[in-house]
Amino acid sequence: MRIPVDLHIHSALSPCADDDCTPGNLVAMAALKGLAAIAVTDHQSCGNLRAVESRAKAAGIVAVPGMELETSEEIHLVCLFPSIDAALVFEKEVRASMPDLLNRPEIFGRQLLIDEEDDLVGEEPRLLHVASGIGVAEAFRRVDALGGVVVPAHVDRDSYSLLSTLGSIPAELPVGWLEVSALCDADALVARHPGLDGIPLLRSSDAHRLGEILEPCMMLDVDGFEPGKTGIFTVLRALRAKKAR
Repeated sequence: MRIPVDLHIHSALSPCADDDCTPGNLVAMAALKGLAAIAVTDHQSCGNLRAVESRAKAAGIVAVPGMELETSEEIHLVCLFPSIDAALVFEKEVRASMPDLLNRPEIFGRQLLIDEEDDLVGEEPRLLHVASGIGVAEAFRRVDALGGVVVPAHVDRDSYSLLSTLGSIPAELPVGWLEVSALCDADALVARHPGLDGIPLLRSSDAHRLGEILEPCMMLDVDGFEPGKTGIFTVLRALRAKKAR
């Protein structure tokens, strides 16, 4: 079966996201738009994932645990995990590698920790929008060891992307999918980078505002999809099955 997904969404924990991107609001908007599965992928953090999971279960939507990692090369990767516990293990590794800088909300934005009732329970004091000490190749290895999947983020953009930084996809990277922005001209992208031909493209919103969450335009082929039981695993299995290398 084919399900509509948006696997790159930010909550109010990301300093560049709107404060009204609470777990409840994100899930409600995803439900309104008819999505079957989402992933909230905050910068270098998993602090709102449990609240997202709770709201998603109540709405009958699969919430794949995730994070948007900024590597030591300043490349963004969407990292998706089979469980929140696995995501939290990776978060700990990422935090240990990051510079210990304090956030300045007046410059970078607030980093809100929100519970399942959409109540503010705190603010993350460390600056999240900063590169980690984990390189791209190491990120693939670590996420794979935790049962997860890495998708290089918004490769069509001129900054923070695998293609803009490295110019091509290193042969040693086990890239299965590449993420493109919601309005990306995929044919033009492949024409500029012929090496991408044959690699499936995952269209995502990278939403920092509620209205940016995708309409049901990105359809993922999955087998045995059941939101309350096998949803996360079937989404990850679908992303692994399409590996082009």
